[in-house]
Amino acid sequence: MKQDMIVILDLGSTENTTIARQIRDLGVYSEIHPHDITVGELKNLENVKGIILNGGENRVVDGKAVDIDPALYQCGYPMMAIDHPTAKCERTEDALPSEENLKAFVFDVCQALANWNMKNFIEDQVELIRKQVGGRKVLLALSGGVDSSVVAAMLIKAIGQQLVCVHVNHGLMRKNESESVVEVFKNQLHANLIYVDAVERFLGKLEGVADPEQKRKIIGGEFIRVFEEEARKLEGIDFLGQGTIYPDIIESGTKTAKMVKSHHNVGGLPEDLKFELVEPLKQLFKDEVRACGLELGLPESMVYRQPFPGPGLGVRCLGAITRDRLEAVRESDAILREEFERAGLNKKVWQYFTVVPDFKSVGVKNNARCFDYMVIIRAINTVDAMSATVERVDWDVLERITERILAEVGNVCRVCYDMSPKPPATIEFE
Repeated sequence: MKQDMIVILDLGSTENTTIARQIRDLGVYSEIHPHDITVGELKNLENVKGIILNGGENRVVDGKAVDIDPALYQCGYPMMAIDHPTAKCERTEDALPSEENLKAFVFDVCQALANWNMKNFIEDQVELIRKQVGGRKVLLALSGGVDSSVVAAMLIKAIGQQLVCVHVNHGLMRKNESESVVEVFKNQLHANLIYVDAVERFLGKLEGVADPEQKRKIIGGEFIRVFEEEARKLEGIDFLGQGTIYPDIIESGTKTAKMVKSHHNVGGLPEDLKFELVEPLKQLFKDEVRACGLELGLPESMVYRQPFPGPGLGVRCLGAITRDRLEAVRESDAILREEFERAGLNKKVWQYFTVVPDFKSVGVKNNARCFDYMVIIRAINTVDAMSATVERVDWDVLERITERILAEVGNVCRVCYDMSPKPPATIEFE
């Protein structure tokens, strides 16, 4: 069943995602689109029942207030303006509409049906994938993370053996992660999996690069280059599958919102990209991606796996990556995960990891002065990755983790716990 849709046009609000989620919680699908969408682009969207004009603090761009194409008012769609008065559509005076006002607009004014659910979403995406891909092949980066695993399941459901999975070991994986991916996907799930050892290649490209944005773009760009090389060895590869999700797109910046950070699968794509992208999860928030994975039949252990950024430990080895600090991140992260599982926190905490900054501090080891790195622990909880709170870890657990890291990880003399929520901090450090 095709899902009815309410379109949110971004006129500078910081609350677009909040309203989109409110509408989805009502059982109606909602998408955010830029303010300058054309009549043609709007009409290409299927089953649009109404439009919300969402103005806000970022509405003035380069000294001029942005607005929609006046022709959109003549398209016949019911409209609601939030913090954007106009006589041509429904109005609400509050920055956020009340649930009662939103329900009235969505169901009474727009006559939308509450048919947004994962089963319908998957059916729609499978149909769109088949229409886009036809009889050709898709190359998918399979990290083994939640997003890439759900994309793989979705593509297998849609096109079966037309999917070719590639796992790239870029040297920025967590401890034993590549070995685990090969074991699960190739040996247990019998996926068409190609393993690429590109450790030296990636670390060579990243040598001396300290800027976080440049690191992300190098890692993202090099990923695509590796896939292009693998595709040339195969026949009929025209598409690249990606696990892009909604927060990736939103945080990479819109026409009225500042970029938080670029994501490797949004901002790092080379201009001469040879593939057409297949991104069936790009309109889902993280919790919806997990629900999608369960609906597709993936095991809970995979669906609720610890989130891991595409650039991997590259964004947790802060500044220019060195092999000693990269190893310190990898080993301390493994200790943290072991101890969180032992304490039962692995099922309670949404994301937890370690980072190692690119500076040293004075310490004492073996009754002598040392000058070593510090490890910072981060543990946060979130629903949709757009905001996050810090987990209050029991002191005994933190002490045990600290003791192990200081005893087992080389070149480290200090362990810290990050107390910063999102916002103002982001989930990752880079």
